[in-house]
Amino acid sequence: MTHPVSDNQSMDVPRLLEAASLLVPEATATEDDLTVHDVWDHLVRDEWETALNVLEELRGRPEPPTTFWEALADAAERLRMPRSAAWCHWRRLELRDGVIRADLTLRSAAESRRKTPIFSGTHAFRPMWNIGHRSPAGGMAVNIASLWFEERLFLEPGGRARVRLHPLDPAQWTHVVPGQRIDMHEGMPVSGTAVVLEVRRPDSGPSCSGLS
Repeated sequence: MTHPVSDNQSMDVPRLLEAASLLVPEATATEDDLTVHDVWDHLVRDEWETALNVLEELRGRPEPPTTFWEALADAAERLRMPRSAAWCHWRRLELRDGVIRADLTLRSAAESRRKTPIFSGTHAFRPMWNIGHRSPAGGMAVNIASLWFEERLFLEPGGRARVRLHPLDPAQWTHVVPGQRIDMHEGMPVSGTAVVLEVRRPDSGPSCSGLS
């Protein structure tokens, strides 16, 4: 099997994936009941990209440690899989700062300044959000949070998608709860509105969820 990496880089990829798999808690599995045993099956057959993808999608509690996501990100970078690497870095930050998931609807091109799609993942996109803070003068104060689309690469004006948010300053978002509506801004007027679906604090137990 041919891998899109140099010989020196490829020598370290299986070791990184093996090290990452050893960090996964025994009880962790995906929604399809994929486990670490499946990862090892792919590693034995030198199916590194598939093994990486399985590890990326492992679900369950407790969460793997930050070193797990660091090892996966390193492997993804060596395999020249930039979106996978970006996702692993994102998950590492969520482990540190918490998880916020929401259902985002963008305003149409006729209703907002945006006329082109929004990209997430390997494309840095950090819009402003109205989450209820006020300025000293009593006006609206916005907070910055990066955005990741869960099931797509981009979203057109007028579209709707499930997203994950990573605040620039997580301490400013501790009052945000499931069911809360927050507006996205790229200037004025509002460019989109999101309904918060899930909030999980760092190192917390079961997540606090609203809408499914």
